[in-house]
Amino acid sequence: MAVPKRKKSRSTTRHRRAQWKASAPRLVEIHIGGRSMRVPQHLAKAYRCGLISPDD
Repeated sequence: MAVPKRKKSRSTTRHRRAQWKASAPRLVEIHIGGRSMRVPQHLAKAYRCGLISPDD
């Protein structure tokens, strides 16, 4: 049997949304062409392979 949807309270909705905060990316230090730079960890491999140029 179908159950009708119920209204969520305002505090429940806001408490749920408060858990979605983004965090700062973790930076790692890499060395390319004799120069060291700090890049986000998930992009480090792309920098090393040359898919992303360090000048960007």
